[in-house]
Amino acid sequence: MKKITLDLHDIFNKHQQIEEALNDVLDQAQQEGAKLVEIIPGKGSGQLKKRVLKFLERNRDRYDRVDKDSKNWGRLFVRFK
Repeated sequence: MKKITLDLHDIFNKHQQIEEALNDVLDQAQQEGAKLVEIIPGKGSGQLKKRVLKFLERNRDRYDRVDKDSKNWGRLFVRFK
């Protein structure tokens, strides 16, 4: 199963770049037929994770489901059919 990882640590305070990176990784997953995208917003205050979840909710038609990692709350999994 092909997996793509997006680590947002380097751009955590650059709002425009975050949205661009999220759009790019969803596009890449669709183009390459990936079944899983791992997004790492980090643990921090939780604000970046909330922002990522809001973005994903607005783009719900682009993927199948989102799972939160039960062992690492600083990581999300976006699954595709």
